[in-house]
Amino acid sequence: MTVPQITALRLNDAPADTVTDVLFVGAGLGTGVQGLWGETAQHLTDRFHVVGWDLPGHDASPAHTDELSISDLAQAVADLVRSQHETGSIAPGAKVYYAGVSINGAVALQLGLDHGDLFDGIAPICTGAKIGEPAAWKERAELVEKAGTPTMVAGSAARWFAEGFIEAQPTRATTLLHTLQNADRHSYARLCEALAGFDVRERLGEISTPIVSIQGSDDQVCSVDDGAFIAENVQHGTAEVVDGVAHQAPVEKPEVVAELLRTRFA
Repeated sequence: MTVPQITALRLNDAPADTVTDVLFVGAGLGTGVQGLWGETAQHLTDRFHVVGWDLPGHDASPAHTDELSISDLAQAVADLVRSQHETGSIAPGAKVYYAGVSINGAVALQLGLDHGDLFDGIAPICTGAKIGEPAAWKERAELVEKAGTPTMVAGSAARWFAEGFIEAQPTRATTLLHTLQNADRHSYARLCEALAGFDVRERLGEISTPIVSIQGSDDQVCSVDDGAFIAENVQHGTAEVVDGVAHQAPVEKPEVVAELLRTRFA
């Protein structure tokens, strides 16, 4: 396994004359960080520089066709954080936080296990300590590698958003769905295989970094119980539920997610 290359994107412009904390964010499988987190980031300019990164083969990040694990993705994020410390992009004295959705919620938990010293707080969002079943992820990987990511669009549209969201916010929804349609099929397949091998339920007690688990009340992929399980089993955990949200909380209710991150990462 090799650590993938990832592309970092500044998602907002916080005031330059203050020492501002830094929030790194990641998007879910099939989505792009700008489309998912862009509006939430604008609601956080008073508190955070927000830096996002795209999954391999999604939007700005190059494809990655080698075998991949969630630990490899976490290592890539840790390398990014360390490099930003070295270049001065993270000001001395600034606190550093992480928030990730779905597969990036898995990355968030892995960061807590492997690189917790880099972060003052971590928010796994719309995720679980185990997501789905390994056989289903392997089947999806095989399908997408043969037929491409457009095969996932209809099912994802049904799972990703709460009822009525696509009609109410068509631009936000279609932006994410276009990223899915255009994602590199081989990278997507490797990410599915990474999820097939991810299960940290028995290791949550090792995480000492404060955890804020945020779930959508209408999420069909990762339930409210999945979020509660995380919060109850890490050393310092809090569980939050966003009403009327399914699997893409930062794009469905950006103001609410921003306020939770602002207050819980106080």
